[in-house]
Amino acid sequence: MTIERHSVSGAHFAFTDRWGGGSAVPYEELNLGGAVGDDPAVVRANRATAARALGLAPDRVVWMNQVHGRDVAVVDGPWAADQEVPSVDAVVTTRRGLALAVLTADCTPVLLADPVAGVAAAAHAGRPGLVAGVVPAAVEAMVSLGAEPGRMVVRTGPAVCGRCYEVPAAMRADVAAVVPAAHAETSWGTPAVDVVAGVHAQLAGLGVTDARRSPVCTLESRDHFSYRRDRVTGRLAGYVWLDS
Repeated sequence: MTIERHSVSGAHFAFTDRWGGGSAVPYEELNLGGAVGDDPAVVRANRATAARALGLAPDRVVWMNQVHGRDVAVVDGPWAADQEVPSVDAVVTTRRGLALAVLTADCTPVLLADPVAGVAAAAHAGRPGLVAGVVPAAVEAMVSLGAEPGRMVVRTGPAVCGRCYEVPAAMRADVAAVVPAAHAETSWGTPAVDVVAGVHAQLAGLGVTDARRSPVCTLESRDHFSYRRDRVTGRLAGYVWLDS
């Protein structure tokens, strides 16, 4: 297992790769997604393995039921065992030490923190979420809890890049009409969407200046899951938390 990690002023960000877990083909090995057809017991074990590798308690990680929307949930702890996980694409907390997780396999995982205000967020930004504005919605929720965009630290993780995310020309035009920075072209000269560029443009427009991206394209990297490449596959996770 190789985990991409960043720590800034007591805020911690981490992104997994696909190795070091117990899932079998086609989910091998560290599948962290619970809704892709993998054995639920193996997924739970994988999640525990990843959490412990980060120094986190597995039962102190908040997961989402992601639906490619813009809804945000403010949380102060993990969901209860008998509680239905809400359909949201961003979670925000003021609880230090509580880890927030986002699942992806080409979409852009967005991790945000204002260490001074003690507010953290994780968002799932695919093409629909980019257009819907899930990242601005997450920032707005953070601001409502005392965060300031100029203090925010943001990291985006492994995702399909603009030169690989081919789409019909009409779809590119629709996305670019909302987020012009997402207009892209593949390396072979066809219409494409660059979700990562779009997310970073939205962040910049909101006043976030400390935003960095992973260099990994999931479609190009065999060390990462890619839905566009493999269709039936596992899910990576991004985690964000603040020092207690």
